[in-house]
Amino acid sequence: MQDFTISYDHFDTGAESLREALTSTGNGYFCTRGTAEWEDVGPVHYPGTYAHGGYNRETTIMGGRPVHNEDLVNLSNWLVLKLRIEGEEAIRLANVEILSYEHSYDIRLAMVRRAVRFRDRAGRETSLLSNRFVSMAHSHQAAIEWTITPENWSGHVEVISALDGRVSNQMVARYRELEGRHLNPVSPRTFGSEVIALKAQTRQSNIYVSEAARTRVFADGEPLGVGRSLYQMEDYIQQVLAFDVEQGRPVRVEKLVSLFTSHDNAISETLIAAGRHVLRYPDFADALAEHTSAWTELWDDCDVELPREPRAQLLLRFHVAHVLQVCSRHTARHDAGVPARGLNGEAYRGHVFWDELYVYPFLNFRLPEITRGLLMYRYRRLTEARAAAAEAGYRGAMFPWQSGSDGTEETQVVHLNPLSGQWDPDHSHNQRHVNAAIFYNVWHYYQATDDLEFLRDYGAELMLEITRFWASIAHFNPEHERYEIHGVMGPDEFHERHPGAEADGLRNNAYTNVMVAWITDTAPRVLDLLPASRRTALRARLGLTDDELRTWQDMSRRMFVPFHSSTDGDVISQFEGYEELIELDWDRYRAAHPNIQRLDRILKAEGDDPDRYQLAKQADTVMLFFLFSPAELRSLFERLGYDYDPGIAARTIDYYDRRTSHGSTLSLITHAGVLAELDPESSWERFMVALESDISDVQGGTTKEGIHMGVMSGTLDLLQRGYLGSSVRDGVLYFAPRLIDRLDGVAFSMQFRGTSIRVSIKGEELTVLARAEGFRGPVQVGVGEEVRTLGAGDGWVFALPPLSSPAPR
Repeated sequence: MQDFTISYDHFDTGAESLREALTSTGNGYFCTRGTAEWEDVGPVHYPGTYAHGGYNRETTIMGGRPVHNEDLVNLSNWLVLKLRIEGEEAIRLANVEILSYEHSYDIRLAMVRRAVRFRDRAGRETSLLSNRFVSMAHSHQAAIEWTITPENWSGHVEVISALDGRVSNQMVARYRELEGRHLNPVSPRTFGSEVIALKAQTRQSNIYVSEAARTRVFADGEPLGVGRSLYQMEDYIQQVLAFDVEQGRPVRVEKLVSLFTSHDNAISETLIAAGRHVLRYPDFADALAEHTSAWTELWDDCDVELPREPRAQLLLRFHVAHVLQVCSRHTARHDAGVPARGLNGEAYRGHVFWDELYVYPFLNFRLPEITRGLLMYRYRRLTEARAAAAEAGYRGAMFPWQSGSDGTEETQVVHLNPLSGQWDPDHSHNQRHVNAAIFYNVWHYYQATDDLEFLRDYGAELMLEITRFWASIAHFNPEHERYEIHGVMGPDEFHERHPGAEADGLRNNAYTNVMVAWITDTAPRVLDLLPASRRTALRARLGLTDDELRTWQDMSRRMFVPFHSSTDGDVISQFEGYEELIELDWDRYRAAHPNIQRLDRILKAEGDDPDRYQLAKQADTVMLFFLFSPAELRSLFERLGYDYDPGIAARTIDYYDRRTSHGSTLSLITHAGVLAELDPESSWERFMVALESDISDVQGGTTKEGIHMGVMSGTLDLLQRGYLGSSVRDGVLYFAPRLIDRLDGVAFSMQFRGTSIRVSIKGEELTVLARAEGFRGPVQVGVGEEVRTLGAGDGWVFALPPLSSPAPR
């Protein structure tokens, strides 16, 4: 890696699927894996294109029982460009001798490049340079440019340019028993001599998807006359461009593509729209210039400078590029959520989980309009969430653990354990804490933006209905004189029920209960923020009574939180009864297995049950220290009537750190964040592992199925919130930097309540500058007890506490 480039200098069949995921190209509307244009789907290569909202539901009969699955559909393959020399079979890397090879990714432009020199079976040596991008300037546009140079020969060639609808979802091995056919053919057609087009329709959701491609050839900067022949079927169309080439004379081929779906705005029909737009597209160079300009604007808002840590800086920029491929300004104009594995793979079947909790903090302070649009994905599914709550016997809104097209629960009822080959029951739909994440996300979006309009029109309703759900799922236990919540799962995911219990779920998951205490305290404040007329109207429409509000206030003071004793003192229990579980022989399992991150699968394959042990897949109780500052948690626990001594955070974090397999890369983010002040070196080590987790595929094969949006955006949030210590309190943006020695020279832009600011650290000073361009209004920033108000063009230099002293929070 150098500067803004990731480069592979040799072809590796075993690593190609990972590289295809890492070098994907997207623009926040659709995304395409970094597969070479001349390769077909097979054991080595997997061309895949995915668009926000492009879901389809199918049914598979397994053991006589119908199993429903909704997938983010692999759309028609627009990449297809193949080279034939003198009428022989099309060139593939498997049928030529590779003389040199470079596969690189330009992070600045999210552009994939391949430079190949090869010798074919006839001894002809040829160089082929390919550049490809999905336009950030125009949401429906993509482009490929080839430069072909015959090095020791002259002759006749053919370039095949195609659109291929003969695709299915078959990337993820554990899903291959599920129905993967999602597209039905509709029609191919042409638009003049240069443009081919293909229309398909999803089989159940009836989404029309159309692509069009214009392919041209140039020599010496001028269009080259070519012969064109057409071949088409109902789900495939190709054009063959035939022409002569001369030794040493480069020829350039460009393929401009448009993609539309029937979910798009301002179109009449997708095929006409695709054909019309591609005819209007400029040539590759002009399209690239527009794309470059759009990315330049994004980098001005989103770049991260970390000069003392070049590896970390490069990977942070790599993560920025991937986050923006999935969540851009284009995304905000569509009905889109945040697929946990992005738009470049089929893992988790393209569903939306709670990972947005890790995504929004970065976007809130740079491109808040994107967060606003993504939060609308949840608001539009509020009706389904209400229906789900009512069906389960609750009030308010109960959002699904896995969400797709319409907001119904998409979590499977069975899950394949690849170690045992068995389909085990899947109870993860009981992770009701996704509701708490949505509430948290809306509140922190408002804190960062002061977007009262969104809170008034959408956010408050979401938050109130989520609060109402928690009030209805909780019950009052007169023995404890506290409210309890039973039958849920926490973020841990390894524990589905108490050992020997028939009922699903756990009693009093601490993370869930503390979040509910905070939610029930915050919800009335949300109401108070609304204009009086809106508050009255919303309460009337929801039927929100004074009795309910009193119950919420009572819950905020009397939620039950379990504790237990450890060798060092009391810690917060992950759930009631956790301390009674068996201690796992971690040394034995580490010795027996090269990777124990998925201990649940290992134990179940051995006929054992993870419910019996004190273990966790990922941070659960520890999440509390990640989401809330020590001052906030102290206030929360004291409001609940619990002692919160200064050492409880360190004890609790250490206790679970020794019992967590970190089977989710999100766990690395959480533990790095909470250790930033307690153990800076350990925190930085985990930060670096998190940065490397996708690029190096630390989980051993998962990244090829789709990048991890949570960990990529989480690393960006770690720098901003974990290490710079940014937080909003009472309308002030505070900073409390940690690891100052590593952060020397750090600089990046933020947007706080509409005003753009520049934040940097040099030595033991933190500088904040309020930019005059686009200035919305004065902002307050602070370090420790020092708070300053910055107007347009104003800056202030804060002296930072010595490294030996904990940064105030």
